[in-house]
Amino acid sequence: MTTRYKINELFETLQGEGSFTGQPSIFLRLQGCPVGCSWCDTKHTWEIHPELEINSQQLVDKSEETEQWSNLSLDDIANVFAQQGFKAKHIVITGGEPCMVDLTELCKYFEAKGYSCQVETSGTFEIRVSDDCWVTVSPKVNMRGGYDILASAMERANEIKHPVGTEQHIDDLKALLTRFKVENKQVYLQPISQKQRATELAIATCIENNWRLSVQVHKYIGIE
Repeated sequence: MTTRYKINELFETLQGEGSFTGQPSIFLRLQGCPVGCSWCDTKHTWEIHPELEINSQQLVDKSEETEQWSNLSLDDIANVFAQQGFKAKHIVITGGEPCMVDLTELCKYFEAKGYSCQVETSGTFEIRVSDDCWVTVSPKVNMRGGYDILASAMERANEIKHPVGTEQHIDDLKALLTRFKVENKQVYLQPISQKQRATELAIATCIENNWRLSVQVHKYIGIE
């Protein structure tokens, strides 16, 4: 049986966050997420409505954020890459919550074609990817969905990118770093919605703890 993936968006741009900031990337945004982050900027990916399924051409032609999604095989995805003339060789698998599904086959398929893969996850689901996949865990603590951060997710992370708006978010992160085995992992703080107070808090905390700042460059320069 051919594995298919429910995809909300498929586009080429620059990665604007974390270790790969500035890297030309193909974003593969999956549909579906039960975590329920209040500040989420992709809430259109939360629900999977069968009546909103579209084909691959309609997917790439989308000009605005919608709840529409396309059910694509790996070959379908590769064909979109070719038809669109994508040049980037780095794939960012995001969502939604991409780790609701097993991504191992997807990663290995594209790695065999010369791509590198990165998955961005909340850390609330088991991470099933290839050994070479770069894992960005953006731990979502005490969200509406009621999911706990998994120790296995924190341990698999190559980088930890934490949304920050208040001192409580800093306290939550420090508690996670104490609780789980995360030695030698790069930690990024990312101000929520680029608000000035959140940015100032993140800067001061990064300096104090020798962490790094992730400022969602794509939003500052006006790209997707």
